[in-house]
Amino acid sequence: MAADQMAAAQAVNRKSRVGTVVSDKGDKTIVVQIERAARHRLYRKVIRRTKRYHVHDEQNSATLGDTVRIEECRPISKLKRWMLVEVLTERAVAEVAPESLDSNLVAEMQRSAAHAAAEDGAS
Repeated sequence: MAADQMAAAQAVNRKSRVGTVVSDKGDKTIVVQIERAARHRLYRKVIRRTKRYHVHDEQNSATLGDTVRIEECRPISKLKRWMLVEVLTERAVAEVAPESLDSNLVAEMQRSAAHAAAEDGAS
């Protein structure tokens, strides 16, 4: 009885990583790229290393460019050993508001459309 309570109370140590979604093509699957900096053993230069993890995303909530937190879990498929915990930041989408069109451009487009209509009517 005491052993069961201790097993239930014991926390599960799972690795957790933060990375960027580089692919969300699969159903319930995303690919997360994680970058780390490591010094070269001989030359001591800092080298940027990247690794890609296939991650299980049950609700398909992450999209391309999101920063996400993932956690290791039981094997779900051949490649998926990680699960999405949360989406930290949504991808940055440029908000481009339509600007007023240049009046010269509008006049030129109307003239070309009228010219094309006149040629079609003459033929």
